[in-house]
Amino acid sequence: MQVPGLFEYERATDVENAIALLDRLGDEARIVAGGHSLLPMMKLRLANPEYLIDINDLAGELGGITVEADAVRIGAMVRHRQILESDDLARLLPIFRDAERVIADPVVRNRGTIGGSLCQADPAEDLTTVCTVVGAVCVIRGPTGVREVPMDEFLVGPYETAVRGNEILTEVSIPRVPSGSSAYTKVERRVGDWAIAAAGAAVRLDGDRIGAARLGLTAVVPAADRLADIGDVLRGQPADEENFRRAGELAGQACEPVTDSRGTAAYKRHLAEELTVRSLRTAVDRARTGRTES
Repeated sequence: MQVPGLFEYERATDVENAIALLDRLGDEARIVAGGHSLLPMMKLRLANPEYLIDINDLAGELGGITVEADAVRIGAMVRHRQILESDDLARLLPIFRDAERVIADPVVRNRGTIGGSLCQADPAEDLTTVCTVVGAVCVIRGPTGVREVPMDEFLVGPYETAVRGNEILTEVSIPRVPSGSSAYTKVERRVGDWAIAAAGAAVRLDGDRIGAARLGLTAVVPAADRLADIGDVLRGQPADEENFRRAGELAGQACEPVTDSRGTAAYKRHLAEELTVRSLRTAVDRARTGRTES
């Protein structure tokens, strides 16, 4: 089956109108922006909403990247291409440019949005890991007001988020970390493919030691609590190759990949280990030198 089921179409005029439509139409309504996640699922009848609410006219409200003294705010309608091309974002949070370079292809990057990526909550999706690693907070609006949900709580499970049926994700807020930097590395079968495995790291340095570290893994079924424990292990340790390798070994043990057409579980576990080392090494190098790219 490659044809979506029948649905009705509404075009929201602003955020409040989108929320009102969601509230009125109920659980059978879905938001569509870029559509590169939802529409393929509709064609396969994995998703079969009765209503689509198009929010492409909301780019003026939800489409900006704002740098503040203590945070960077990314509107939910910001396209992948905007993230890739933002020099401010690359300077402060280079992990985003790392990830966007290996997300899909120009067609998808021109239309797909960060909000759509996060709300899809695909376990193999890159920006979900990126936002988790940098400690992002998701700003959600609904009929009763605004609430802020940390990424650790935003992801309820595979393809499930904390966004309720009558709510909309409006922006992602990321704290700025002095003396810190980040990196993302990925292995894929071909350019633009889903990850076989990927790893992200964000670090803050205290001199030559690691003041704080957060790690993330993509497509290898990681245990979030065990990844958090690795950050605790690294805290206060020298930012050197020995500790990067130690963290990589722990990351390999903190995931439960499955064997499929992309590779064996053992191969994916090896990738998780090696990519964690590379991400940590790059993030620390960037934090030391002030460079945003390697």
